[in-house]
Amino acid sequence: MDQQYKALKIGAAVIALAIFLKLFTVVFTSARDSFLNPEMLSLAVFLQTGRVVRFPGRQETPAATQPPQIVEPEATEPTNQEPALPVFSADDAKNMDLIYGCDYRPDLGSLMASSLSWDLTDGQPAVLIVHTHATEAYTPTAGTAYEESSDYRTLDDRYNMVSIGDEVARVLEEGGIRVIHDRSYHDYPDFNYAYINARKSIAEYLEEYPTIRMVLDIHRDAGAGENGYQLSTSATVGGQSSAQVMVVIGTDASGNTHPNWRTNLALALKLTAQLERNHPGVTRPVYLRQERFNMDMTPGSLLVEVGASGDTHEEAILAANALARGILQLARGTLQ
Repeated sequence: MDQQYKALKIGAAVIALAIFLKLFTVVFTSARDSFLNPEMLSLAVFLQTGRVVRFPGRQETPAATQPPQIVEPEATEPTNQEPALPVFSADDAKNMDLIYGCDYRPDLGSLMASSLSWDLTDGQPAVLIVHTHATEAYTPTAGTAYEESSDYRTLDDRYNMVSIGDEVARVLEEGGIRVIHDRSYHDYPDFNYAYINARKSIAEYLEEYPTIRMVLDIHRDAGAGENGYQLSTSATVGGQSSAQVMVVIGTDASGNTHPNWRTNLALALKLTAQLERNHPGVTRPVYLRQERFNMDMTPGSLLVEVGASGDTHEEAILAANALARGILQLARGTLQ
């Protein structure tokens, strides 16, 4: 009888333990999934990196969409009056967000108010577009599928960063700026030498075209969560879903020579402010880094992240169009 009683107790204990483990698994899984929801993932990324992003959780290829309909400015009657130059003051820097990846804390007000004295529309090659990571690509949609060279990367110029550079170059050229667009793959086949390869290309172009005053190294950002969430950004341009734009500025904080970083930062602040005037929310905070990223080679150098791997190519094209139009508004300098 005692043995039967003991057996019943052991059996009951096993059943209770099994029920407990099942309940624990359900609760743990629910808590895990709750933590990994888009809002929590966005918060986690912000706390870790300072990057303001969202995770939309694109798990499947989105349905087919129409190409973005970019709204061009309405034609106006020609006049002899030059378009008004933008004006920036120290007050424009008060609401400017920066992500600090180094110990520097520059005076943003004085940099924002500093003069921008150039004319990119004088008929000479003025803007160089390069892609240190040309193979970077976006989340494919039906109609924008591509063959991957690696995850979210492709050698297909229709969908990688070369296509984003093409859109920026097109708008700038139509606005009267002569553009040199380097379509080289600096990150393929060896990703590790991308910045070294890009530096050689930039040096060659600067020697061949000494009139270049702006160098745009155009990338896209990247990141992923455990559930397959790809880092994505969110903005609206012309009433349509767009990616965001982030300007990254290198410094000499790592100990490398970089005499131009404050000049570059002043330009980044003005461009970001202008983009926000045009399309509120289209920019992410300017990211100040300790590395140079080849921006020491000439004043007017910017590294620009157009969207992220979780954005679609259509959204990135809209952001690239907005970026180019912001540059056009600064093409003849600023008023003080």
